Amino acid sequence: MATGADHGLKKIVWQRIRDTIIADCKKWNILILDDFTTRLLSSCCKMSDLMSEGISVLENLFKNREPVPDMKAIYFMAPTVECIDAFINDFKPKPKYKAAYVFFTDYCPDELFDKMKKNCAKHIKKCKEINISFLPQEAQVFTCENPEAFKKIYSGFSQDREKTLDKIADQIVTLCATLDEYPGVRYKRESTPGYGKMLAELVDNKLARHYELDEITTKKEKTPAQLLIVDRAMDPVSPILHELTYQAMAYDLIPINNNIYEYKMKDGSKKEALLNEDDELWVKLRHRHIAEVTEQIPKLVKDISASRDEKQQGDGKITIGALSQLMKKMPAFRKQETQKTVHLHLAEDLMGHYQKNVEKLCKAEQDLAVGADAEGQKVKDPMRTLLPVLLHQHDTTDKIRAVLLYIFSLNGTTTENLNKLIQNVKIEDKDGYIQNWNQLGVPILSSSNSSRKVARRDRSEQETYNVSRWTPVIKDIMEDAVENKLDIKDWPFQSECPSAWNGSRAVSARQKHKGSSPGDMKNGSRLIIFVLGGVSYSEMRCAYEVTNTNKSCEVIIGSTHILTPRSLLEDIYNLGKKPMDTLTIEEGKV
Repeated sequence: MATGADHGLKKIVWQRIRDTIIADCKKWNILILDDFTTRLLSSCCKMSDLMSEGISVLENLFKNREPVPDMKAIYFMAPTVECIDAFINDFKPKPKYKAAYVFFTDYCPDELFDKMKKNCAKHIKKCKEINISFLPQEAQVFTCENPEAFKKIYSGFSQDREKTLDKIADQIVTLCATLDEYPGVRYKRESTPGYGKMLAELVDNKLARHYELDEITTKKEKTPAQLLIVDRAMDPVSPILHELTYQAMAYDLIPINNNIYEYKMKDGSKKEALLNEDDELWVKLRHRHIAEVTEQIPKLVKDISASRDEKQQGDGKITIGALSQLMKKMPAFRKQETQKTVHLHLAEDLMGHYQKNVEKLCKAEQDLAVGADAEGQKVKDPMRTLLPVLLHQHDTTDKIRAVLLYIFSLNGTTTENLNKLIQNVKIEDKDGYIQNWNQLGVPILSSSNSSRKVARRDRSEQETYNVSRWTPVIKDIMEDAVENKLDIKDWPFQSECPSAWNGSRAVSARQKHKGSSPGDMKNGSRLIIFVLGGVSYSEMRCAYEVTNTNKSCEVIIGSTHILTPRSLLEDIYNLGKKPMDTLTIEEGKV
């Protein structure tokens, strides 16, 4: 099967980098990267890919490097003051390289370009902006790689909200440019506090400027694509619930940093595994329920092995040629065995957490989130559902999550009740974990002004697990958008509606679309969703599910960053800190 790096966003980004940067320069050059472009390249290619394209050396822009005056250097960097200064230092007073080919991730401000030109013009053979300032996390997922944006946007103490939104808008525009899409931009009307509308306006204006004139000086028309800007307050439930699909569960319950899972072997030795789309088992399993994963791992390992094996012909005698082929396949076999070991350990770890603690939480959480029990009976008294969680010896974070789900189910509670809940969880001095949600526009205290709950799609006929009945709100939005059912009053276009867009119905017989994978979606429509304030793994999963169901429309989801329940709670808590508070804490650590 095609892994994520073989199709989708990662493939598109790698092709663009290869065609616009590497192909422009002759073989065997030095490639110099800043921190962001290092992560960008790491996300979409391997060192062997670069080597095959003639890149012999990778260097960090900000580290000391030995001069190589007889070689040309490619600089791939963000257009920032720090990067420009570091570049100038490479050529003054004495040049480190024979020549420089400069490529910026995004538009370079005039003052920085002039500064570079004034100091290094004679050394620069090429200077180009390639418009990739986002990070492709998965085949259908991207981020702005900006977790700090959460506080800068939602904190009442923020002093650079507009600047942050402007930067995010620039990054979204580069995504659209990379996909060659000029989408109609939509936002949720009357969403509080309205930052989604602000971002939609910025993106729409910047897209218009970007596409005002193309290379043949003709204005680019809107493409059959939609870009929906949604605010994190749209669904506070999904990122707080204990999700039981493999990927979401792993990042919630196990400390996985930089996608690296650490596990112990039987002999006590520690091993590390990278959970990414180069791992075929991970791609197959990540969106499946943990109950299916534990059953499927042995079978999938066998299937992958079988798909790679050629059917042996003849009488079964091993020839020299057959032995040679077998030896060539040994690395693949070893890789399969490693993957099998990794996922057996990971699934076992997750089931251990589930049986020890999570199973007791899930029924209450699902009842509170859905508003009904597994038999479909409405929850009349949410407090009776919450009480067993509060009385059990769960850790504080799990109790906070349950309390929040209780409050969300009521669309806010009374001051008296809130104070009792905070005392019960024993977070009187850290009530910001709950209180600060109001800065996102999520009602914590009930009032006559509290927004009404959004009507949900009826999924009662769909088969599901009793402990996994909740469906993220964003899946409803995706399906309505693809089926052209989003109410124009609730989801207005920022400017004109793309004439060709009609959701899944836009794909006519004339287009002959039969895409079997996201990489084959060229003739279909695209739906791009951007969640302002972080996207959860369960919401990422929805993009793949809707794409697989509606083959004519590829859904791509992005955000400022990917969040987990615990990281979101910390972000919420930090909204209450003044800038000086954060600075003091950091100084105290030093």
